[in-house]
This record gives sequence, structure tokens and C-alpha cells, in this order.
Amino acid sequence: MTEHSQERAPSRNRRRFPGISSRAYEHPADRSALVALRKLSGFDTVFKALSGLLPERSLRLLYLSDSVRVGDQQFVHLNTMLRDACYILDLEKVPPMYVTQDPKPNAMCIGLDEPIIVVTTGLVELLDEEEMRAVVGHEVGHALSGHSVYRTILLFLTNFALKVAWIPLGNIAVMAIVTALREWFRKSELSADRAGLLVGQDLQASMRGLMKLAGGHHLHEMNVDAFLKQAEEYEAGGDLRDSVLKIMNVLPRSHPFTTVRAAELRKWAAGRDYQRIMDGHYPRRDTDQDASVSDSFKDHANHYADHVRNSKDPLMGLVRDIAGGAGDLGGKLRDAFTGARPPGGSGGPGEGSADGNGTQPGGDAGGGSGPSGTDKS
Repeated sequence: MTEHSQERAPSRNRRRFPGISSRAYEHPADRSALVALRKLSGFDTVFKALSGLLPERSLRLLYLSDSVRVGDQQFVHLNTMLRDACYILDLEKVPPMYVTQDPKPNAMCIGLDEPIIVVTTGLVELLDEEEMRAVVGHEVGHALSGHSVYRTILLFLTNFALKVAWIPLGNIAVMAIVTALREWFRKSELSADRAGLLVGQDLQASMRGLMKLAGGHHLHEMNVDAFLKQAEEYEAGGDLRDSVLKIMNVLPRSHPFTTVRAAELRKWAAGRDYQRIMDGHYPRRDTDQDASVSDSFKDHANHYADHVRNSKDPLMGLVRDIAGGAGDLGGKLRDAFTGARPPGGSGGPGEGSADGNGTQPGGDAGGGSGPSGTDKS
């Protein structure tokens, strides 16, 4: 290993995943996009050319000059967590980490050539050791997946959209790309939450960390089960108007809502994929080039088909009705918008259909949206 590589084993006995591919923990929507991009001829060349336009060097100099670099003499406990996370996920080169003064809890992984991790003082002060370990693992997961490249581009395009807002139609074109990138990045946050769980290997710590991001440090006033019930209520509640409002609320965000992240992460932790990884059965990164784009998109399509089939959201119920050739579609559409119950008193749009029994988890650990710190990790 190089001088930058992992030198110490984890501080407690955690499973390690030698050679693990990021495909092992990536959300289907995230994985399908990444597999396609990795197969794209000339992709690396294009982004190396683009790197000259992006403010990456400026950001690196900014954090070097006006933040505290984590190391053997500064924020030693964070340095140990970082090395532990890289050891567990077998990331040979440890990314530089900086702590920056900002009361907002936030974290991010950015960079085109080499990723850097930034956490705010607000996040460091908010979380305990095991909660913070999940956050660091979350950011290392971003680095292993290569998310930092696309996050840097998203930051650049978001700022660029503001500069061209005065140009007729210019802002619309850029914001269309930004909106698509945000949708992908919200799924990448779920992937990184899973990586954080693989590093921390403590689901309760991951849950606590997400609750603190939502409700602050008053952990004694919060309850994991009640917090997760909020996610169920959020998904199933209301009528079709609320479904539209949910979409409008999430569009400007680069991260899913914290209750949704918590519910998704717990669902994944209880599933077969997580257990197989913990048992040592996972795809290796030396086979990434052999990954099938069509298989990845098939997994993506199957995931969303399952989501539509099992979701309790009124809009998804309407989609199921349309797909199933509902006889009284006009009446169902009216009821969906008004929240009215059909004769018989049950099966309203807010309660899902006969086959709707699903629930809905996992991002950056603090608020990783960029220097402005508008997102939650």
C-alpha cells in the first residue's frame, strides 16, 4: 500500500469487505446510471476537458486555507474513523477530509480528479461517535462510487443557472439538466446511506443520526419507531393533490427527506442483499467492466415496478388503476383529487389498493449539498 493508504484496522471488530464494488450497495436507479456512464466511450476524456471550467482547484485551495484538515494531529478521532471506513470498504487511497466552521450540520464529497470530504462543525458537534462513523462511511461510499464527480458538476451547473437566469430560455435549458441530476443524486444518497451502514454496522446509530438531522440533538425527546411512522404517513396520507405537492417539494432538493431515508435504510438492512454482503457475498470491483448495462436498467425498471405496485401513495394508486384498465377512471381521478371515499367506505385513495402494502431509506450524512450547505449530508 502507498503512504496514503489505510494502515490501521477498525477500532472494534467489524466485518471488512475486500475488493467490494460500489454496485453491492448502490440503489438500482443510481447503479444503472453509473454503469451506463462507465461504459460510455470517451467519458473520462470529456470530463477531464470539462474540469478546466469547474472551480475544483479553487474549492481545494479554499478548504486548505480556511478550514482544518483532519490528520494525526488535528481531529484525530475523525481521522481514525476515516481510515477505518476506507479499510472496511477497501478504498486504498484515503481522501483528504476537512472540518469547516458552519453551524449547519452538513457533509459532502466533491472533486473530479480526487475526492475530498468536508464536514461542518455543526455536524461534528451534533453526532456521537457511532453516528459520526456512519456519516464518514456515507462519504467514503460516495468516493468509492465516483459520486463526487457528478456532485461537483451539479454544484457548477446550479451556480451557472443563476448566472444565466437573465438570458431568455438559457436558464430553462440548464435547470432541466440540474433537475435530472438532482433526481439521480437523491438516489445516490440512498446508496451512500447503505455504505454508511456497511461501515458502521450499527443500524440504530444510523437511525439516530438521521433523526438528529431532522430534529436536532434532543434525542431523548425522539423515538425511532415514531420517526419511521412519519415516513409511512407521508407516503400514504392525503389525496392526489398532496402527491403533486410532494413532488414539488422534493424537486429543488439534492437529498431525499430524512424520514424517507430512514425508512429506506431500515428496509434495505432487513433485506437479503444486506445480509449477503455481511456474509461475504458481493460483487467485486475487478468485475465492474463486465457489468451489464441492460441488466442494470432491468433492475432499475423492476425496482420502480415494485414501488408502483406496493406504494400507498395516492398517485401510485392511480397509476395502478390506469395500468389495470380501471372501468370508472374518471370517477377514480375525481376521488383521488378530492380525497373522497367510494361507496362502501373503504379503499380511498389515501389507503392504497388491495395490493398496496409496501412501505418505503438511505445520503450524505450531514448536509452534503456544497459550500452553501443547503442539503442534509
